[in-house]
Amino acid sequence: MSTPALEVRPTSDSHFSWLRTRMSADRTLMSWVRTGVSMIGFGFTIVQFFERFQGYENVKAATYAGAPRMLGMMLIAAGTVGLLISTWQYHLVVAELWSDSYKVIAAARRRLTPVYGLAVVTIFIGVFAFFAVAMRMT
Repeated sequence: MSTPALEVRPTSDSHFSWLRTRMSADRTLMSWVRTGVSMIGFGFTIVQFFERFQGYENVKAATYAGAPRMLGMMLIAAGTVGLLISTWQYHLVVAELWSDSYKVIAAARRRLTPVYGLAVVTIFIGVFAFFAVAMRMT
């Protein structure tokens, strides 16, 4: 079952609605970038803290020595995967906004926003952090 074609009227109201939708997609991706950075950073911090904590004198050995490392890796992975999925979703929404249906009300030029680039860079940082923790032998 196909979706009926939309009738988009070239009015200022329609154009500003298009802009609000685009900015809403940007704000949503910014929220995901903040969440992803927090999860990646917190996961990496947990791993580093507990690795350094084991080196102190008079500290009882942990019952499950690998638990902080696994928790940290799960947080890094969750932040990276969440950011990957949200970036893909953002890409799909923006592609729809630039589709032929909305050409009459879309902005003059198609531009990528800085948050899209930041999201991609943060995904690479998350992947690097995950493998940096995974490859480090204790």
